[in-house]
Amino acid sequence: MSAAAGGRPRARTAYGVVEGRTGTGGTAVFRGIPYAAQPVGALRFAAPAPPEAWDGVRDAGAYGPTAPKVPYPPKFAALLTDPEIAGDDCLNVNVWTPDPSPGARLPVMVWIHGGALTRGSSAVPVYDGSAFARDGVVLVSFNYRLGVLGYGLFPDAPANRGLLDQIAALEWVRDNIEAFGGDPARVTVFGESAGAISIGSLLAAPRAAGLFARAILQSGAPETLPRDRVRAMVRRMASLLKTDATAAAFGATGLPTLLTAQAAVLRRSSPLAGGPAFGLVTDPDTVPGDPLDAACRSGVPLLLGWTTEEYRLWLAPTGAMRVLDQMGPLAVELARFRSGKDRAAVRALRAALPGAGPADLAGQLLTDRLLRDPLRRLAGARRAAPSFLYEFAWSSGVPGLGACHALELGFVFDTLDVPEASRLAGPDAPQALAEEMHAAWVRFAVHGEPGWAPWNGNGPPKVFGGPEREDLEPGEEEADASPVTRRVLP
Repeated sequence: MSAAAGGRPRARTAYGVVEGRTGTGGTAVFRGIPYAAQPVGALRFAAPAPPEAWDGVRDAGAYGPTAPKVPYPPKFAALLTDPEIAGDDCLNVNVWTPDPSPGARLPVMVWIHGGALTRGSSAVPVYDGSAFARDGVVLVSFNYRLGVLGYGLFPDAPANRGLLDQIAALEWVRDNIEAFGGDPARVTVFGESAGAISIGSLLAAPRAAGLFARAILQSGAPETLPRDRVRAMVRRMASLLKTDATAAAFGATGLPTLLTAQAAVLRRSSPLAGGPAFGLVTDPDTVPGDPLDAACRSGVPLLLGWTTEEYRLWLAPTGAMRVLDQMGPLAVELARFRSGKDRAAVRALRAALPGAGPADLAGQLLTDRLLRDPLRRLAGARRAAPSFLYEFAWSSGVPGLGACHALELGFVFDTLDVPEASRLAGPDAPQALAEEMHAAWVRFAVHGEPGWAPWNGNGPPKVFGGPEREDLEPGEEEADASPVTRRVLP
């Protein structure tokens, strides 16, 4: 590392020198460094290309442009911060480091943001990496292409372009992180929701082999969508645009027009109900097989988990919880059918949650299908490396949210003091819980274990923010691998 005359930290990447800023506690922060070329023109629907080198010193003091996207609907925008920063150079990385010198060889954590592969960015304030740098870890975050640009399925463009962006970012980490004090052999990837789903595909992607040593999947299980479901989104957009459903035709369409059409089809899609959606697909060049099967065979240690009431973020803001309660037993029966459970599983759930209404029962069944069942199945099937399970059970101070999806993020990053964190957590979130959870993530990255035993196939997960749960009697749940929560919902 070198320093500018004003004391600002500098680092030399493979493409040129960058100048960052001194952050909290003397850490160094570099933002907006390009890891790939601008995805414009002929590159809009192409695989990522290397960035252009630059002469002199590039300022890395501010977040770079975010990937083109459409905003959250208002009811979700009130809870989820999603900055938009204009510009074409959206494939960029940020680095927080306690010691930006090539010989430091510090552990590295690489964050992959969520947002249903259609929203989100690395510039969300809750994702500030200062606490990780404070605790001896080099934290990297990055943007990747979203929506139709990253995941639209075309006959004349590579599939899973957003995943290819993620692989390119990890290759940048491999080739450059030593200049920021990191050890490229000690990389842990972690992500939430769509970020965790992405990590599931990275575990299955041959090009990503060797780019990380450990992985954390928060509220997202390895999965791909049927190609027809993803292709349907492109066809719907093509119908609105009155053009062909090809990358060439979409590339000739102005970006604002493209995003307007994308917003329209997103309003009409219902991925939770199995309808069309943008998502990862099985593809011979990127994800050649089922990512869940690949993760089961992987030798990468995994930390896996969920929140107790994931579904409340999906259902409560829109009033769907109230509608499901009004539907009564029909709501539970529809959720049972959708989740593939038998009636005995529903009876066990009712017994475990005696105060729960139809909406909570339906939501728990939905969470089983999407998250708990596949993650527990994954942890139980692995033999080549350990798997550690957790559950985040603390209830938000925001009425109706409970222990909802994404609530744990401010605790993992130890950023509860960031004003935006209170949108989900409410006031007076427990700092001690953030310190406990953040320390577990750091410990896993540094030592390969978070502070509790690997899952043995039938025990309860580690619980953050709630009483340790009893598990079912041995053999009681193995038919459907569904963890019934033994706590009364708030």
